[in-house]
Amino acid sequence: MLPMHFIKMHGCGNDYVYLDGWQTALPADLPALARRLSDRHTGVGGDGLIVVGPSSTADARMLMFNSDGSQSEMCGNGIRCAAKLAYDRGHVTERTLRFETGAGELAVDLLFTGQRCSGASVLMGAPRLVPAAVPVEHPGPGPLLELTLTVAGTAHRLLAVGMGNPHAVLFVAEAETAPVGEVGPAIEHHARFPRRTNVEFVSRLADEQGLPVLRQRTWERGSGETQACGTGACATLVAAILDRRIASREAIIRLSGGDLRVAWPDDRSQVRLTGPAVTVCEGDLSPEWEGA
Repeated sequence: MLPMHFIKMHGCGNDYVYLDGWQTALPADLPALARRLSDRHTGVGGDGLIVVGPSSTADARMLMFNSDGSQSEMCGNGIRCAAKLAYDRGHVTERTLRFETGAGELAVDLLFTGQRCSGASVLMGAPRLVPAAVPVEHPGPGPLLELTLTVAGTAHRLLAVGMGNPHAVLFVAEAETAPVGEVGPAIEHHARFPRRTNVEFVSRLADEQGLPVLRQRTWERGSGETQACGTGACATLVAAILDRRIASREAIIRLSGGDLRVAWPDDRSQVRLTGPAVTVCEGDLSPEWEGA
């Protein structure tokens, strides 16, 4: 058996190990492989595993696994890198693609610096703002799905937003000092979120380039705190608009690993996410590691 080839990529520091499903024979147990590959001490290291390969209905398909092996529907940073991988390796030739994901088919426009693909702009779908679609246990009807959950004796007000995967957005005075590692996992596993949830801690910064800037830290379902979360950035903008915290329908979302630009033109529109995609390295897993 040939060694398994991998590509390490990141979008704003949200890093994944990628497998090329057109060229790599995939093992049956992808969740177990995701756990091993994601280990930052004994594996390649990353927030999870993403497999990019052929689709019967779109230009390409993306399968995403968190670092704990659980499968997720979508990743905004991951899909930008997946599209870059498909283009860079010659599996697609157009600069506008349709990608099959666990959250449905999404349109991706590749972005270029000279001749190099350096990022993408993705139509992430319309936000899901009814309880069953997030999903979240809430009397509804939406679109403002407000909850108050108590963690360690402290009440936290949050807004539930579905972006193909579930999100809970908490507006805080200062995201940099928010208790992400304590509050995040408690909300992730709260009974009100039947499929668990990602948790965003968000504060308002000074405007830049004529746009509001929102500082976001994310406790990601199945991975812990990550440098960035693209679907979380979309949920943050939607929540900020619905909660009347910003007047603009577009914002800069400042993540620990960099900035994303997010726009939601009107309540009936899809959310557009724009940001970078970077290839870090690629290589082959050794037979010693694969057989361990």
